[in-house]
Amino acid sequence: MSKLIVSLSPHAHGNETVEKNMYGVIIALVPALLVSFLYFGIGSVIVCLTSVASCMFFEWAITKYMLKEEPTLMDGSAIVTGLLLGFNLPSNLPIWITLIGALVAIGIGKMTFGGLGSNPFNPALVGRCFLLVSFPAQMTSWPVLGQLSKYTDAATGATPLSVMKSAIKTGDATMLDKLPNSLHLLLGNNVSGGMGTIGEVCALALIGGLIFMLWRKIITWHIPISIFATVFVFSGLLHLVNPIYADPLTVLFSGGLMLGAIFMATDYVTSPMTPKGQLIYGIAIGFLTVVLRNWGSYPEGMSFAILIMNAFTPLINAYIKPKRFGEVVKK
Repeated sequence: MSKLIVSLSPHAHGNETVEKNMYGVIIALVPALLVSFLYFGIGSVIVCLTSVASCMFFEWAITKYMLKEEPTLMDGSAIVTGLLLGFNLPSNLPIWITLIGALVAIGIGKMTFGGLGSNPFNPALVGRCFLLVSFPAQMTSWPVLGQLSKYTDAATGATPLSVMKSAIKTGDATMLDKLPNSLHLLLGNNVSGGMGTIGEVCALALIGGLIFMLWRKIITWHIPISIFATVFVFSGLLHLVNPIYADPLTVLFSGGLMLGAIFMATDYVTSPMTPKGQLIYGIAIGFLTVVLRNWGSYPEGMSFAILIMNAFTPLINAYIKPKRFGEVVKK
């Protein structure tokens, strides 16, 4: 006669692993990576390789020699951090600055708090924002299209976000006529000026990555869709009130909004656990992004919006909880 053995929860077992999800994210980033090579050429290759290699090295060195633990490079998290950091940098950024960004991302943003699963802030964004504050000139120099063989000597120009910012500052809505149309922004073919960071140029490639991750159930729709919807509605209202604000489609396809909403705001460790909490988190990020883009000091606000809401994630998790099994709801 068989005996029923009851163990402590949890009782369910899934086939998901850290490695499986991390390498799934890497696969989802491949289309945007290939597009960056197509548009930026040698600069994209140098920056992305430097970022990935240095993130892997710093994680290995800190884990082995400072934390005195067995390195876990094969889980893929350092590669993801390196790719996302590289995607948030201009393609003409000098190697030594990329190395500093990788050290800050891994050393301060991740390993200081205990490594994977313990960091309160997205490590790639910690590195990116540190570089933006420390090296603003180099971090806001954007190569224009058609310089595949050039690296640090590439000619630069204003990005769509810079044009939008100038229109708001001057109150001249005609400046928005310089912006590429929505189709060009969707495909990443900004023929009118600077291309932006390595990973933000092609919204279509990023959307392809989103579809793949949703299909593989690596992430859920709640965070990216709530960000998109909030940005579209808020920027649409601003555009209706005053034409100095760009139309919502242009806002959606410009800058690092797609990259941040799909690949960084959805980070497991730094985002809320429940669907309701994720919706609140996504709405807040979308709102903050529009506010910071239009009235902040920098043209882009996505990175700061995500980091701000990373800080609120523990609070959201504390107050937005699912009903426990067997819990009696008081009326």
